[in-house]
Amino acid sequence: MPKRILILTAGFGEGHNAAARGIRDGLASVAPTTAEVELHDLFAETYGIANDLARRGYLALINRAPAAWSEIYEWIDRQDRIGGKLRVFFQLKRRLRDLLKRFQPDVVVSVYPAYAHLLEQLVGGTTPPFRRVVCVTDSITVNAIWYRCACDCFFLPNEETAAVFAAAGVPNNRVRVTGFPVTPKFAQLGPLRQPPSAEDGRRILYMLNAGRVLAPEIIRQLARIPGTRLTVTVGRDERLRRATEEIRCETGQKFAVVGWSDQLPRLMLESHLLVSKAGGATVQEAIAACCPMIINQIVPGQEEGNARLLRESGSGVIATTPEAIVAAVHEAFADDARVWREWSRNISRLSRPRAPLEIAELLLV
Repeated sequence: MPKRILILTAGFGEGHNAAARGIRDGLASVAPTTAEVELHDLFAETYGIANDLARRGYLALINRAPAAWSEIYEWIDRQDRIGGKLRVFFQLKRRLRDLLKRFQPDVVVSVYPAYAHLLEQLVGGTTPPFRRVVCVTDSITVNAIWYRCACDCFFLPNEETAAVFAAAGVPNNRVRVTGFPVTPKFAQLGPLRQPPSAEDGRRILYMLNAGRVLAPEIIRQLARIPGTRLTVTVGRDERLRRATEEIRCETGQKFAVVGWSDQLPRLMLESHLLVSKAGGATVQEAIAACCPMIINQIVPGQEEGNARLLRESGSGVIATTPEAIVAAVHEAFADDARVWREWSRNISRLSRPRAPLEIAELLLV
């Protein structure tokens, strides 16, 4: 009989969805016929347009008023019992109860922290007929909402985050350092990067995100760096694509513009530097690809730990202005790319591209 695994995610930050897809795809690779998997965003399924508006409000808040978001994040972190604050989601809880009754899962994996608390409310003090797993998508600065819940096992992205859980009193036997479940494509493709050289081009990948006020000037300055090959990704945003292509026409600089693509893992594996924000999925994908990062934006709270992980491991640098970003690129590639080679060695020590496959194996036990 196939093992039934339910994955619960939410669209408040792309890291949750990326991790959910990574786990689903890892299970499809490891157990294509012996695992029955369902992936649900119950916030979207329950609240529809209201959820879309809430997501847009969240993105506007973290990008336009990061100090205000920081206050909210810290308030959540101070709550001893967050479950009571989630009573407003009674419709979602009803949908979750119906889903559990219909699907009868053997394992429930929460990649968004609210679900673990909602499950705890549903089962009360009883032992549920399924294993509860929480896959944490942040590093180091982990909000207490992730671990102040009933859970059989926490899957953590790195040892640094495990140390935070230990300091918070989470028992060792409930923690597994698995790595972040990126897409299995990183493991399947393997190393693709050539050594950086002026002849073959030092490849820079600039991934645009929601906080893109400085993006036009960053693109202009990156495109002018001699001996480099710039690729700019714009996702599904057609207006952003047109604006980026207009910059290319205005400046006469040659660089590639890429929309949404399933080839992003290949791009990261081929690039020498990634310029982007310190999002959980972005940082972990860079680590899986062994691609050093220049971090140009940090959302207070959950992204601070991701930036710390890269900076403290010597796997990249934080640079939040166009001038600082360009200076970091020059420093990385100077003296036969001495600094870049050091970053590359350091980030390779963090890399766990097989994480989704190993997580799949743990879920099947």
